[in-house]
Amino acid sequence: MHIPFQPQERRIEGVGTTDQQWQAWPGLALIPTITAHALAPPGRRVVIVAPHPDDEVLACGGLLQLLVAQGNYMVLVAVTDGDASHPGSTLWPPERLRRMRPLESAQSLAALGVAFNNCVRMRLPDGGVTGQLTRLRTRLAEMLHPGDIVLTTWRLDGHPDHEACGLACALATADSGASLVEMPVWTWHWAIPGDIQVPWQRAHRLLLPDAVLRRKRTALHCFASQMQADTSTGQPPIVAPHALERLLHPYEVYFL
Repeated sequence: MHIPFQPQERRIEGVGTTDQQWQAWPGLALIPTITAHALAPPGRRVVIVAPHPDDEVLACGGLLQLLVAQGNYMVLVAVTDGDASHPGSTLWPPERLRRMRPLESAQSLAALGVAFNNCVRMRLPDGGVTGQLTRLRTRLAEMLHPGDIVLTTWRLDGHPDHEACGLACALATADSGASLVEMPVWTWHWAIPGDIQVPWQRAHRLLLPDAVLRRKRTALHCFASQMQADTSTGQPPIVAPHALERLLHPYEVYFL
């Protein structure tokens, strides 16, 4: 794949690279497709490691629906409760977020028709997962079995918690004999088409049927704390419409 552009700083600021810019890039069409069966064969246990409540839907809400249809045994590891998403807010103080964000996640998964066989809530500090990397790696290695498929955010995704989860999972899967699949979330914000920092050679596209994409779109609107502006601080939504637009296509991208 031809990569003509220079790398960008991995900052999550402003509007970022627009969806129109991504859709105009011919390289997207060159990413090979993959099936849910190939990503996680039936009979294999799938462990989803989500840095924050909503990452499991933003990154792989379509795949989760397809795995339910396949009958895979699925485990959700909720690394943080996402209680630091609104600093200084009186509308969304940390104690409210600690209660609400896991509930939003549960409502969103119910909208997808996804019920996990097991949910492990680790309650690590939101924004501080990097400092808990050894603890997270150890806990994951204890949980994982050879042959497990682990889904988590890419280790260079741009958000420190996403990156720490990606690295911890990479180390834990190497320790345990499980397989790792990484998912870009904030990458679509800071990267540019053809960015040499992104491992396009590892990328695969999972095509989503219309009904699956519709349910993912509906499910994401359960995250009211992340999708609405904060009237107490004047801050825009954490996941603004332009960010959602980049993640609501008839495909999801996975790095193998």
